[in-house]
Amino acid sequence: MRISIRMDDITPDMDWTKFLRFKELCDLYQVKPLIGVVPDNQDANLHIDTSEPAFIGEFWKYIKVLENEGWCIAQHGVTHVYTTKKMGCFPLNRLSELAGTGYANQFAALKRGRDIFLAHGIKTEIFMAPAHSFDFNTIKALRKLGFSKMTDGFGKRPYLWRGITFYPISYKQSSCLKKNRGYTTFVVHSNTMDDKDFAHYEKLFAKYKDRLISYTELMAVGAKKRGVFGKAAEYTMALTKYILVSGKRIFKELRR
Repeated sequence: MRISIRMDDITPDMDWTKFLRFKELCDLYQVKPLIGVVPDNQDANLHIDTSEPAFIGEFWKYIKVLENEGWCIAQHGVTHVYTTKKMGCFPLNRLSELAGTGYANQFAALKRGRDIFLAHGIKTEIFMAPAHSFDFNTIKALRKLGFSKMTDGFGKRPYLWRGITFYPISYKQSSCLKKNRGYTTFVVHSNTMDDKDFAHYEKLFAKYKDRLISYTELMAVGAKKRGVFGKAAEYTMALTKYILVSGKRIFKELRR
């Protein structure tokens, strides 16, 4: 499969050392990712490093620099604070910033996030849901606000559903690497990466450099309409992965 990269949880107080280390790797292999920028980060778990490197300058100006370098920008929620335990339309997690909060609340929140972007000169049509969790009202509000793309779902190529083009993420990296056809996105959280993770991506980028594509290239791929059965299959896959990951986590805790 052709591989694109997305980076979650981009904030003014992220772990800058790790972010810049991963950026250096991206630059080396000419990887142009999608980055999910939180408009108004209020998630305590993402308050990591307030010592923004001097050469970066003001955060939003740096985001524009990355955009000018060919990186794509997505609005990653609004505050990144989880307010419900709703799984939404893509049940990878049992928590959400948006799902289950109603259309009016979601529209107001998403508009505030979009307006923060616009105030800093950033216009995007791409949305990245925190915890991959969104519902029908999220999609309705996004369309109303001019968003036309979301980075989520499972599949071998972009698909169109409810007026939004979805760009699927990988179900499992190793399985995607065995396939010769199709497109996928690997999800990266640089804040939580360790040396082993960096080594993994350096090896992956070197070995599969001919398969790497920019997110801009991914968005140029034509989308096919997805019907009821396709969405049902995707929902089942996501729920199965949630159950497997949750079970593995519980098993590890019991062994301690």
